[in-house]
Amino acid sequence: MTTSKGLGAGTRRQNARTGRRALGVLVAQRIVLFTLLAMLAQLVAVVAEYAADPDNLSRLLLERETQALAEGFSLNGSALRYELPEDLARRYDVEGSGYVARVRTPSGVILFSHCDESCTEHFLPLDLNPPSFWMRILREGYPLTFAGGHTVEIGGRRAFIEVAIDGDPQGALWGVFADEVTEHMLVPMSMTLIFVLGASLYSIHTALKPVRAAALAAEQLDPMKPDSGLPTDGMPREIAQLAGAVNRSYERVRALVAGQKLFTSAIAHEIRTPLAVVRLELERIDHPRARQALHEVDELSRFLEQMVALARLEAVDKRGFAPVHVDRLLEEVVGSTAAFVYGAGASIGFEASTDPVVAGYAPLLRDAVRNLIENAVRHGGRGVAIRVASAPDGSVEVADDGIGFGGVTREDAPGFYKPAGGLGIGLEIVRRICELHGARFEIGRAPERGTLARISFPATEAA
Repeated sequence: MTTSKGLGAGTRRQNARTGRRALGVLVAQRIVLFTLLAMLAQLVAVVAEYAADPDNLSRLLLERETQALAEGFSLNGSALRYELPEDLARRYDVEGSGYVARVRTPSGVILFSHCDESCTEHFLPLDLNPPSFWMRILREGYPLTFAGGHTVEIGGRRAFIEVAIDGDPQGALWGVFADEVTEHMLVPMSMTLIFVLGASLYSIHTALKPVRAAALAAEQLDPMKPDSGLPTDGMPREIAQLAGAVNRSYERVRALVAGQKLFTSAIAHEIRTPLAVVRLELERIDHPRARQALHEVDELSRFLEQMVALARLEAVDKRGFAPVHVDRLLEEVVGSTAAFVYGAGASIGFEASTDPVVAGYAPLLRDAVRNLIENAVRHGGRGVAIRVASAPDGSVEVADDGIGFGGVTREDAPGFYKPAGGLGIGLEIVRRICELHGARFEIGRAPERGTLARISFPATEAA
């Protein structure tokens, strides 16, 4: 069988297939992307700025090395002791490494020394009370070659660390770049990214709350209702303008449909009287061709009645729905159509269940079942047997053992019987009544033979 599905479910499936990403995800991705590009540009700028000033890099490298060497100080009571940190042993405890260092007190007592002739050549004399910081560039440009010293204070005791670097063969300069990039670029820009990203996502989430509410409301929009529209309260101005345009479009649709309904009703009423006169005249003529013309007039009259019913269908207000006893309703419809069914040479039977109750508008539900019965009579073939039944869940079945068919879609169903002489609007009325009640309409081949039509009501509406 083929199921009639609502517009909302179709829209959700379409969005799932297209794989559209949320606005917050798109904004977050772009903020991160442009932040990374900005960080890359800043990195190039930092490297270029520092690379253009090797003397400043020498000063920064001297400060970094003396700070690292200062980690080896300790106090033994009041005595100051020093042990070279393990991570610096490969640099300052290997002969010919290109790095020399000396740690001493201001009075000249040596606590650590890894020196060659460069100590005497480049370091300050031991009998000289050293300044807090000094540096001497031994060779301009790259690779960095310099000597210098820095005074540190450990537990109230002062010590002096002297370093000489010849060419920086181990690339200690890259540590300076890493420190500067981390301190002046990565940390502040990461903090900025966190706050900007958080503020942007929060702002988007807050701004889109009314948009999400409007999207949910749009799933339930009914252009036939005069009060149907998208809420615009709390929306940003640009989105509110879009929602307002949608609402105005719905107003135009409502006006257009109202005009069409009025036109349809007027045409039907204008034609009904002449058709009645024609029918009376045809009944007076005793001729086979007159009987055929009378049959065609009856078909046209029925079509006009269905057109009027279809036009009036949209005026029904769901707020007027009331509990409907399904078995009682079906028994009434079967009883009222029995004369028509037996007069056409067909038969009809009714199978009751537990008299379930659904919420709806009884006259429209009678029209739906009556249309299904009339279609079965008119297009099931001569001598067709019709079965009308209910189920405990409130669903309604109209089955026949007629010519049957291989199954049609919701769009094809209204036109399926046209080759047999019908006008195809009966099933369209049934479908519209089901949509109005939130019910599912299915029509297809019966299990054994013929056609089976089923109306299934939502579980929340079936008692």
